[in-house]
Amino acid sequence: MWLNDLYQSLDPIAISIGPLAIRWYGLAYLCGFVLAGIVIYRVARRWELNLSVDDVLSVMIGIAFGVIIGGRLGYVLFYGAGYYLENPLAILALNEGGMSFHGGLIGAIVGGAIACKTIGFSILTMADLAVIGAPLGLFLGRLANFVNGELWGKPTDLPWGVMFESGGEVYRHPSQLYEALLEGLVLFVILWALSRKRPPQPKGTFLGAFLAFYGIFRFVIEFVRVPDSQLGYLMGGVITMGQILSLPLIIVGIVIVIVAHQQNRPQQGYLAT
Repeated sequence: MWLNDLYQSLDPIAISIGPLAIRWYGLAYLCGFVLAGIVIYRVARRWELNLSVDDVLSVMIGIAFGVIIGGRLGYVLFYGAGYYLENPLAILALNEGGMSFHGGLIGAIVGGAIACKTIGFSILTMADLAVIGAPLGLFLGRLANFVNGELWGKPTDLPWGVMFESGGEVYRHPSQLYEALLEGLVLFVILWALSRKRPPQPKGTFLGAFLAFYGIFRFVIEFVRVPDSQLGYLMGGVITMGQILSLPLIIVGIVIVIVAHQQNRPQQGYLAT
């Protein structure tokens, strides 16, 4: 199985200098934020919003802090299963892993909104800009999950099955790569193509589309992804926490798109003071 051979040749540590080790997972986060910032700036120019580089940097810093804090707290609340109540200091042990996309999304919205308030930029337009670039970060993050050998899928006989180190002596779905493809590349192509239409789609369209498509892709992939061991399957053994958290995204995303087109508000940059 060629993909298994590729996985076995990968090292989670990208660079090691003495006691200092830089992992691919950390580089994925860094590159994801940089690429998202570039996309925000380029699309803002196409939409003639005159967003400055300094303000893009300010917003990306706010989003980055929001993603990290929200992602960690989301994992603690949604997937901790009581462990962090007994070991509160473990919440700070980011090197041990444990980040939730859904928590990171909430954190990104809060952090980005605070930054937008500071620079006087439309929060909803910035959300539309940010979600166009976000799938690139998701793509890199899922690739890093694959390198780390985590979040793997159910057993499979397909020729691209992978035997992960912590997954036992069995070939499994590389569900991380499925997510990288759908939540990353496919979602980016959809939003990027939509962003090229003139005039720009109504304010809120991209945020709603991102939420709906991500929720759908994540819900489907969860059928071949092994749920977190501390939670297992919920609601009679038929659904995972990831699917429970994704259903509201689908519903809210569809509602946002409908409302956005009913109101038909144009994209807006800096607000008048």
